[in-house]
Amino acid sequence: MGDQAPAAASKKKSARIKSSLKRARQSPKRTAVNTARLSQVRTAVRAVEAAIAAGDKTKAQAALRVAEPVLMRGGAKGVLHHRAAARKISRLVARIRKMG
Repeated sequence: MGDQAPAAASKKKSARIKSSLKRARQSPKRTAVNTARLSQVRTAVRAVEAAIAAGDKTKAQAALRVAEPVLMRGGAKGVLHHRAAARKISRLVARIRKMG
């Protein structure tokens, strides 16, 4: 008898206010876009780090040329903080320069 939730508790609450309904529509869309953007950023950074780990300076520089605008766009769009993006780029550049 106590294994089922009451009917009222199983219903998903919906907003009633117009602006709240709009937020409920926008939120999943924005979350999907932001998740995709963050994934692009991480993938680009991984490509640079893989080239650095392999010791291939030219490949690392090429990967950085691809990763830099992706990181800056992520910072501009608010997926990550703009200073965090700048810091990440700076550290990757320093690691590539260190390769010699």
